[in-house]
Amino acid sequence: MRLVIARCSVDYIGRLTAHLPMATRLLLVKADGSVSIHADDRAYKPLNWMTPPCTLKDELADGSGTWTVTNKAGEQLIITIEDVHHDHSHELGVDPGLQKDGVEAELQRLLALHVETFGAGWSLVRREYPTAIGPVDLLCRDASGGVVAVEIKRRGEIDGVEQLTRYLELLNRDPLLAPVKGVFAAQEIKPQARVLAQDRGIDCVTVDYAVLKGTDDPSARLF
Repeated sequence: MRLVIARCSVDYIGRLTAHLPMATRLLLVKADGSVSIHADDRAYKPLNWMTPPCTLKDELADGSGTWTVTNKAGEQLIITIEDVHHDHSHELGVDPGLQKDGVEAELQRLLALHVETFGAGWSLVRREYPTAIGPVDLLCRDASGGVVAVEIKRRGEIDGVEQLTRYLELLNRDPLLAPVKGVFAAQEIKPQARVLAQDRGIDCVTVDYAVLKGTDDPSARLF
């Protein structure tokens, strides 16, 4: 990534024309080839930009000159640079992406560690128990030794109940497992999903992510 702080003006030539008068701005050139122009008065949205694929023709000499950015449609950003205050390039490498707190994979991991959430005496048989149509999130045994398939969602909706129903149909064909009960677990379960689950003999459990993670503060509760 290249970061340039410069006094510049910008002209966009394409489906329409736009002009940014001379001012000090941040010019951002990413590894994907994109170029964006930023001011200091907004959170993230650039004043103007060119998305890849595009080419950058750099004609700077002694701190002044022009950048001409052209995309495959022939549209151009012409950046006229009067003075460069800072010019630095740095290799950031491959970004692992945003990992959202409370997503299904994390809920599954925490519930596997705390299967007693579903009841005293429960034990984990396996995470991601394989079936012909995909893995069941958790396969457990309850206090009486019965097998229970647990499907975990961040938000419990009808589709999740249908998914668990298909798993149960397959699992109950295995004489080594049957009878297999079902538990639908989510941080929030929609009323329609709860009704459908109850109609199919599937238990619903609403899980508290903060409690599972250990970040809940009991002293802050009203009840």
